[in-house]
Amino acid sequence: MWPDCAAPRAGRSPARHRIDLPEVTFFADAVAPPSRRGEHPGMSLLRALLQPLLLAGVITWLAVVLGLLLEPSARAGPIWVLALAFLAGLLLSHVVPPRFERAVLPLCLALQAGCALALVWYVPGAGTAPVLLVVLVAQLPVAMPPRFMVPVVVALNIALYLLLRDAGYSQPLLVTTLYLGFQAFAVLTAHYARSAEASRDALARVNADLLATRALLADSARSSERLRVARELHDVAGHKLTALGLNLRVLEGDPALRLREELRTCRQLSGELLGDLRNLVVAMRHDDGLDLATALHALAAPLPKPSLQLRIDPAVRVTDPAVAEAIVRTVQEALTNTARHAGAERLTVALSRDGDTLRLRIDDDGQLRGPLREGNGLAGMRERLAMLGGQLAVSTGATGALRIDAELPA
Repeated sequence: MWPDCAAPRAGRSPARHRIDLPEVTFFADAVAPPSRRGEHPGMSLLRALLQPLLLAGVITWLAVVLGLLLEPSARAGPIWVLALAFLAGLLLSHVVPPRFERAVLPLCLALQAGCALALVWYVPGAGTAPVLLVVLVAQLPVAMPPRFMVPVVVALNIALYLLLRDAGYSQPLLVTTLYLGFQAFAVLTAHYARSAEASRDALARVNADLLATRALLADSARSSERLRVARELHDVAGHKLTALGLNLRVLEGDPALRLREELRTCRQLSGELLGDLRNLVVAMRHDDGLDLATALHALAAPLPKPSLQLRIDPAVRVTDPAVAEAIVRTVQEALTNTARHAGAERLTVALSRDGDTLRLRIDDDGQLRGPLREGNGLAGMRERLAMLGGQLAVSTGATGALRIDAELPA
């Protein structure tokens, strides 16, 4: 069995997407993985439901419902049915798993749009029902690109204008324009919040990349320093101790000094010290290889998903920085692809040695959306490995999980 290369626990962060990255120093054994990766699914659901923007939307929904119920001509039954359906779509759109977003999220938004417009039609005299469209439009920057979002917003406001006109509003265009301004403000706020979040996550990934690189450089520097000190001890101290032992042997040939106990003790101590020095040099010259576990945990630290399960065979010893970098970059690209496309919860990385070959196997438990296409990331992996005499194979399992098999010369 291979040991799981787990890292120490990190501190909990209140942010939604980011976690705190610990500093990698020359004395660090590992980089801490995200603290949320082992939390109970119920805690993840509760955290999703307590998002500030979602809470603001729920409070707005409650205010709209109370306003509609106060209308003299309104009946509570249909209002509650439509309002609760809108709330269900709002909550579901925030807790749907990533792998189901493409199918479920449009349905949630369509449900909210239909309920909001139905409430505008059902309670024509109330001016609060169109506020639900503001809540809906604020979710669009997360769900679709701008080229789709703009036509959707235009269609919603055309429908709102027609409903207000049929309801007998004296100035339906003015009211529609007013709510369109609110929607534009909500969209821009959500867009800039999402852009700031994306920039922060990108910066965290770059920082993790630098931490991983620095961890490899620190290990390489330690190995070089040990080798230099070992060489100096062997060449300088070893040479002088050998000369000391030879001179003591010459003194033992002197009849006047041959029987001196102190001389025999000095020669014995010099021989033992020379043996100890040789053992120390051998130990210092022994290289356990670069600390890949630290570098790989640093790469996985910024990602809330997938969690990294690292299994490194004890027989693996990587001393070449180029080989270590190729392994780190391959795992980095696999983490990025899995987080973006597969919706996986776990990524398993296994590194073993088979004779003169290093075998790297990467599996996730996600599901690819559509057929497997090799983009620039996988092409870059293949080229980097080929430069070192390695090769790469990419495949998918029966459930759509991605598998990467790489080979490198040891």
